[in-house]
Amino acid sequence: MRVYNLSIPLTTLYHFVIMWPMGKNNNTTNLEYSVGQQIVYPLHGVGKIINIEEKQFKDNRILYYVIYIEVSDMTVMIPVDKTEERGIRPIVSSKESQKALNIISEEYEPVPSDWKIRYQMNLDLLKSGTVLNIATVVRTLYHRSRVKELPILERKLYDNALQLLVDEISFSLEKEKSEVEEMIYKKMEAVASNTESS
Repeated sequence: MRVYNLSIPLTTLYHFVIMWPMGKNNNTTNLEYSVGQQIVYPLHGVGKIINIEEKQFKDNRILYYVIYIEVSDMTVMIPVDKTEERGIRPIVSSKESQKALNIISEEYEPVPSDWKIRYQMNLDLLKSGTVLNIATVVRTLYHRSRVKELPILERKLYDNALQLLVDEISFSLEKEKSEVEEMIYKKMEAVASNTESS
């Protein structure tokens, strides 16, 4: 398994820097997250905090969350004082997940015909990391794909958004990922069928 340090700003979907050697740390009180807790890392999905460690960086000892992201089989390190900046957050409640599913069920709004503009708009929504914005991206690109085949980059963005949405909602509602994915598709297909028949 490879371990990465993602403590620098994300300028693309994935920007990895190999981490420095770690050291153990026992000063883990009063932290926002704890070992064993499931969290969401924007653009990467649901992760589990497997350790809290510190390492030397220049003249400082920096405390890190060590997070394992199952969907990509990747372990990352995030400084504990940078979690808000990086968009790290707890998994949403079942109520919030239902709101995301409701967004999927809504009629979609027209989007720019220029795919480059659409791509940037949707990438910005994904970077925000909220489950409601992720649901909006999935809905928008699904319905756009029924009008015209998506360019490769936009298709990858759609696939990534769908994976992120399925991943979090499955944890939030405690359902199998396959069940959640089928639920999402059925909701979007129902909207598409109603729109085409009207």
